[in-house]
This record gives sequence, structure tokens and C-alpha cells, in this order.
Amino acid sequence: MAATALEIAQALIRCPSVTPEEGGALTLLQGLLEEAGFTCHRLPFFDEDTPEVDNLFARIGTSTPHLCFAGHTDVVPPGDDAAWTHPPFAAEIADGWLYGRGAADMKGNIACFVAAIVDFLAEHEGGFPGSISFLITGDEEGPAINGTRKVLEWMAANGHTPDHCLVGEPSCSEYVGDTIRTGRRGSLSGHVTVTGVQGHTAYPHLANNPVPGMLGVLDAFLAEPLDDGAPHFSPSDMQISTIDTGNPATNVIPARISAGFNIRFNSNHSADSLMEILKNKAESALEGSGLNHQIDFLPASPCFIAEPGPLIDHMTGAIQDETGRKPEMSTGGGTSDARFVKDYCPVIEFGLVNKTIHQVDERIEVADLEGLTRIYRAFAGRYFAAFAAA
Repeated sequence: MAATALEIAQALIRCPSVTPEEGGALTLLQGLLEEAGFTCHRLPFFDEDTPEVDNLFARIGTSTPHLCFAGHTDVVPPGDDAAWTHPPFAAEIADGWLYGRGAADMKGNIACFVAAIVDFLAEHEGGFPGSISFLITGDEEGPAINGTRKVLEWMAANGHTPDHCLVGEPSCSEYVGDTIRTGRRGSLSGHVTVTGVQGHTAYPHLANNPVPGMLGVLDAFLAEPLDDGAPHFSPSDMQISTIDTGNPATNVIPARISAGFNIRFNSNHSADSLMEILKNKAESALEGSGLNHQIDFLPASPCFIAEPGPLIDHMTGAIQDETGRKPEMSTGGGTSDARFVKDYCPVIEFGLVNKTIHQVDERIEVADLEGLTRIYRAFAGRYFAAFAAA
């Protein structure tokens, strides 16, 4: 008898796969998928600046349409284990809830899709019109350098580029089926550093304090909204995440001060246009101060949105069939590996409720695992039936 989504989710949660550790999670999935008839490839990638990351690609079938499910088994650290009501890697059930790091983000979602597809394959023993694959990384919660991006390159080079992709991120807010993520705002992060002249606080005329200069720069950054929103997107937003002088003394004017920031931006902007805006604002704010500054930007994630098509249509239909509700289309939330997938094929995100992700006592309702499995199963049926009839 095939394992249930709950059993698979518990087994995955018990694998301590904190980024970049594999923790046994990919090996577990490989065993389940090979038993179901998938051909599996383990794909470790690394470079000289980041640790090696293990990844898994599995596919059954060779024809089109090729539907890919993308996800990650790596999880963020649990924090203080003693703060958890139930141990973070014990996968305990209490009062109808499954507790554990990764329960919602996103081992539970992977478990549901595996269970759904195993059931789908059992009902199509004679074959089905197309192929199904799993792209599972161990690097989504980390630098995202040696994971999905490199697996997609390998897939393209080896004839495995999918026609459509479903990313199983926890997309829902209140109940399973309330939200499909059809895109994401872009993300631009960086640090601005203002440099002056260190000195004694009693002799400010012999120094040049960079702190007031930084306050002026940040005020310029935040004084006006970047925009009022765009079609399908909420307004762009900038947040200051860190401010640091590295100076422990109260009687010393620091030589420099740095601040970290992140901008979530919509289709009104590109990363390049925002970089130019910030550079101009910083230069204007520091004009005549005698202070120097530098802005260092991290690699940006682009803004994107899925066009109407079979992915959205069939997922919406499956949700309505199983819940009787029509889901909202949203581009909210943070970044995901869909930002890499969108360069290869249409992509959407749909999964469990995200209320407790990255929190102490991360948890999901057991009933939601069962409900999501039914939705994924209905989606697969609709997807391949539509292409068979075409």
C-alpha cells in the first residue's frame, strides 16, 4: 500500500535537512519515486565560494506535455529547540496538527504531490499522455546558487525542459485553496556605506561624523513612495534591515557607518532603474558634506507574472472541484525558486497555508495535507486529460 501524504511528510520532517545539509530527505524521496517508476538523478553542485548542495531530479515518461513539480527539502534552522512545544524534527501530531520544521515550508507540500502522483500513476498503469518530473533542491533557503538554477541548466542541456511547472511553496493564507501565486515582486538588496573621519566626540571640528550623513541618505531613500502599485502588483516597498558603525565606544566619532536594505519592486521598475535612483539620492543627500559613500548591490531577483493559460485554469478548476471556492490570484510574498523557473516555462505556486513558516512550532493541519493531496490529484487529472483531448 502506498504511503500517505501524512506518512511521507513525517518521514521528511524527521530528516534534519537544514541548508545546505541533505539530512536524508533527498534519499528518502528518491526511494519513493524510484519505487513508483521514476528515473532519478542526484545532482550535487558547488563552486569555490559556496558549499556543495545535493539536488534530485526524477522523471517518468518521455513525451509531452512535461509537467514539473519543483520544491525544496532544505529548511531554515529551528532556533531554540527548547522553545518548541514539540521537537522540531520529531514530526509529532497533536490535536490534529503536524508539528515540525518544514511542515509547511515545504516538506508537507512535497509529500502531498508525491502521494497525489503515485495515486495518479496507479490509475494510469497503461500509461498517460505526457511525463511528470520532480525538481527538488537543497538550496532554496540558502544562497540559491547551487540548487534550482543549476538543475534547470542541467535539465535544459539533457532534454528535460518542462512545458509547465508547479512550485509547491505554501501559497495560502487562511485555508488551503484560497490563493494561487501567479508571480512575484522583484527583490533588490544591498548595503550603503558612508565614510567620514574618526575623532573624539569632544572635538567634532577635527572629525567628520558619517552618522548624520547616513541619516540623510536613509531619509532620502524613504521620503517618498517608490510608486502606488502596478497591475497585478502591490506598491514597491523599501525596508532598512541593518545599521552599524562597528563602534563600541560612546566618546568616539566613528569612521564609517553602513546600512542594509531590501526593496520589493513591481513592474514599474527594474533592478537597474532602482540602482540608479538610489545612487542619485545618496549623492544628492551627501552633497557638500565632505563624506564619501559606496553602495554595494547583491544579485537581484526580477519581477514576473504568469500569463493566463492551462496551469492557472486547471489549478483553479481543481481547487473549485475539491473545495467549492474560487482562489485569489496573488503576486504577494517573498521570493521563491519560481524566479528561476520562469525563464524556462510557465510557472505558478500553490501549496499549504503559510501562517507558521520559519516560526517556532511550525505546523500544519493534518486535514490540510489530505485536502491538498486531493487538489494536486485533481489538477494532474485535469492537466493530462486536457492535453490528451487536444
